[in-house]
Amino acid sequence: MTNAAWNPTSPFDFAPSATQDSELLQQLNFIPGLKEILMLRQVHALEHATVWVLSNQTPNGVPTTEENALGGMSTDEGFYLYGNVQIAQLRRAVQTALERITRGEWDLAVHPRCGTNLSVGMLLAAGVAVGTHLILPKGPIEQLLALGVAATAATQLAPDVGSLAQRYITTAIPFNLEIAEIAATQDLWGRSAHFVRVRWRE
Repeated sequence: MTNAAWNPTSPFDFAPSATQDSELLQQLNFIPGLKEILMLRQVHALEHATVWVLSNQTPNGVPTTEENALGGMSTDEGFYLYGNVQIAQLRRAVQTALERITRGEWDLAVHPRCGTNLSVGMLLAAGVAVGTHLILPKGPIEQLLALGVAATAATQLAPDVGSLAQRYITTAIPFNLEIAEIAATQDLWGRSAHFVRVRWRE
């Protein structure tokens, strides 16, 4: 399934190159942590693609709901997947997601429930609030109006700006990733999850 927010005619869209991260790493390999950043962006995209694939499956005829919604958290070594999913189902979904996203379904890298959208919304709200605070008179009614404008503007703009931030900043098509292993585990906070470990390949 494709993401409804994807717009192939947008002037900002471009076709990613399968070698762009490898070439960037070769040219700038003197920058500490660059490989980890590039890997994290690719893992983040694979996490989203996997959630899309799993969300569109209906095991036992039961569609995904808020109660059994899936979530993830990316690291530069792989990603945690939270939710009610069998490990065999997850293995198939990760492989399917990797194949689909690297073969051209780039919209799978963007997900509307990504934390990037929340972060963008908070930054927008703060920015508009500060801007209106500086522009409008300092009276209490004007300042309350400014907060209302900030909240409304952030709510309206966050999905689209968050989608752009995901597409161009926080994710990259995982051309350099291969699946190493998938196992049930616990995250840093002791929550049950599956961890999808990946390897970098040139």
